[in-house]
This record gives sequence, C-alpha cells and structure tokens, in this order.
Amino acid sequence: MNTWRPDSWQSRTALQQPVYRKSDEVEDVLRTLSQLPPLVTAWEVDRLQTQLAEAASGRAFVLQGGDCSESFADCNANTILRKLKVIIQMSLVLICGSKQRVVRIGRIAGQYAKPRSTDTEKRGAVELPSYRGDIINCSGFSPDEREPNPQLLLRAYERSALTMNYIRALSEGGFADLHHPENWDLEFVRNTPGSRRYQELLESLSDSIRFMEIVSSGELEQLTRVNFYTSHEGLHLLYEQALTRTDQRQRGYYNLSTHLPWIGERTRAIDGAHVEYFRGIRNPIGVKVGNTLAADELIDLIRVLNPQNIPGRLTLIHRFGAEKIAARLPALATAVRRSGLNVLWSCDPMHGNTQSTRNGFKTRSFDDITSEIITAFRVHADCGTRLSGIHLELTGEDVTECTGGPANLTESDLPRDYRSQVDPRLNYEQAMEIAFLLAEQTRSGH
Repeated sequence: MNTWRPDSWQSRTALQQPVYRKSDEVEDVLRTLSQLPPLVTAWEVDRLQTQLAEAASGRAFVLQGGDCSESFADCNANTILRKLKVIIQMSLVLICGSKQRVVRIGRIAGQYAKPRSTDTEKRGAVELPSYRGDIINCSGFSPDEREPNPQLLLRAYERSALTMNYIRALSEGGFADLHHPENWDLEFVRNTPGSRRYQELLESLSDSIRFMEIVSSGELEQLTRVNFYTSHEGLHLLYEQALTRTDQRQRGYYNLSTHLPWIGERTRAIDGAHVEYFRGIRNPIGVKVGNTLAADELIDLIRVLNPQNIPGRLTLIHRFGAEKIAARLPALATAVRRSGLNVLWSCDPMHGNTQSTRNGFKTRSFDDITSEIITAFRVHADCGTRLSGIHLELTGEDVTECTGGPANLTESDLPRDYRSQVDPRLNYEQAMEIAFLLAEQTRSGH
C-alpha cells in the first residue's frame, strides 16, 4: 500500500475510462503531454491547501462553482469572463454577509470529462458510445463523433491552458479591483431583483472602502486582485498521470493539471484506480460522498486518502438530495467527528436533485437545491461539525436549465435557452440568490 507511483493506479480496476482503438496513438499523445509545461504550480497548490485548512477551521468559506462539463466551443473570452463575474459577485455577497474570507475555486480550465451511467446511448435503432466530455469524444450522434479520440487530450490541455492564462491575467491585472465593481456587471441582469440587492451591497461596501483608505492614507492594495483557483473531476487517469510532476523542491508528486482535483461518486471505490492515484499526489483533493456510502467505509476512505491527517488535504463534498440528506448525513458527520479526522465539509446540492421532465429535459428544482443547503447547515450544526463550502454547477449565461428561482422558471421555460450537453446549471439570478442564502446561513451561526 505504501509503494506509490503516478502509474501505480494501472494495476487497479479503473472505472469510467475510454477505450481507445489505437494504443500507439494514445502513447504518442501521452508522451507529448508529459513534456508540456504544467498548467498550475506546486506553490499555488500549497497555498490553496493552507486556505482550505483555514476554511475547515471556520476562518473562511469555500465557493466552488462552474460548468457541469466544459466544452471546447466555450473556450472564449466572453464565456470565461461571465463565469468569473458571477463567482466574484457571489463571493462578495458572502464576504459581506458572513464576515469571512472566501476561497474561490472554479470548475474550470479542465472540467472536460464526465462519468456516465451507461456506456452507450440509443436513439431509435442506432446505439453508439455515450458522450463522455470533449476530452474523450464529441456530443454529436454519429459513429465518428462518438469514437474516443486521443488527440482530444491535447485539445483539452490547450483549452485549459488558454483558459488558465486568461483567468490569471484577469485576476492579477485589475479586473477584480473592488474600486471598479462595474467591471463585473452582466448586461442582461441589470434590472433583476438580485442585481438590485447586489448593487445596494456594493454601494455600502464602496463607502466602507473609501473610509478605510482615508484612515490609512492610501489605496488598499489587497482590494485590487483576487486569488482564483481551478478544479475538475480527475476522471481520465491517463491525462492526470501525464500532468503529474515532481516539484522543484523535491517534495513529492503534484497533479499540475489543476489546483484541486476530486474523485466522483462513481469512482471512489477504496480498492479502485482513482483512489490509488489520488492517495499519492500532494494536492488538496476532494471526494464526492453520496447515499451509497456507509460511515465505516467513509472512515476507511479518509484514512487511505489522508493518512497523515493533514488539515486542508481532504474535502468531502456531500450530495444526497433534498429528500435524503437529513437521514443520511448525520451518521457520516458524527462518525468523522468522533474519529478526530481532519476534513473540510462541502455541500453539492445539485447532483442529488436531478430529475427528468415529461418533455425529456434534465433539470433541477431551485427549491430542492435551497432546501438541501439549509438542511446541510442545520445537520452539521446539530452534529458538532461545520459546513465550510458549497459546490455548484452554474454559468454566467442567461440559461433556462433549472426550474424555479427568482424568475420562477417552469418546465415550459426550459426549451427557451437550454444549452448544457450534460447536466443543468444555475443561471445568474439563481446563483446570486444562493449567494444571499449562504450569507444568511453563515451569519446566523450555523
């Protein structure tokens, strides 16, 4: 168990992996990937782990959000910019409401692979491999498009690098300057109730900033930039292995495709390939925790993934659904607390609340999402644990994919602007309403 290498996972059962026809082409692509520059640095990864440790202890809150599955077509300036605008606006609401620092993590710059419940998709008499994300195959329904293509690994790396470069330029270059919040406006939401509440908050914050700068006799430099981290599900293990490197300090192996990779609900078997890979990297990591996991299994999993019990190393992202969280979460939270193991608890209120409509759309009810969030805060408080993060699928586009929310979207509204190829996402108004709810819950002492 103690012998680990970046490829030691290959001796285990690896679920949700593509089957490529040309192994020599796969090897050529992986060889190329392994020689390309990393997408993030080990110093950034270590800094994130320190901030996650602070969040787990109650000194910060983690806001993790972005696409269910990124597409290559959405690697453009406007789409990336709008995602950042929403996350920054949400984080500002949380900071002002909770009086805590916020750790901003995007599901971005690498979220190109998605697990699927079935290996194939059938339309009429035609059955083809399931679409598994742009890093593996294409969403169009033809044999050529659905064939796993190893060249897409390189395209995913390139799109991730382009996205990461733009995020860094925005974060460091003044886009996030609190003196100029007009940079974050989304033109299609200026007259919505959530936008008006947000503008009122900004006016109050601007007054406070002006006062602080008068008192301190100068501009507060820390208000001009933000730290923004990336994350994705580390599903495609060959890709993750190719971007696993030792850092210059020789402190071990880091996955430098992202700051925070996570293991999904379908691939967290304790004797499986994903757990084997994740246990050896030095990144902070996440694990999705759902209804099929027993308390003793969770304790064993934590000890494998974080044997040194390092604060900030492991984030448990629970996803039960509004109807089941009150019955399922207490046993897990209580067992972890009694074990004395260091974890950060985060709530994913999206995946347990997915449903299909009569006309074939996958959707989520905004009421179910908010209900799961409220219940999560309450259960953690009752169990003597702390909810320190939220994990959301959201977009900066004006989509109609989740029902309910401030605009009271119904099933009949979904076809108007449903864009997701995989799972439904919160739109701007719904995401901002969640931010105000989170601020209220953290402020109330849960």
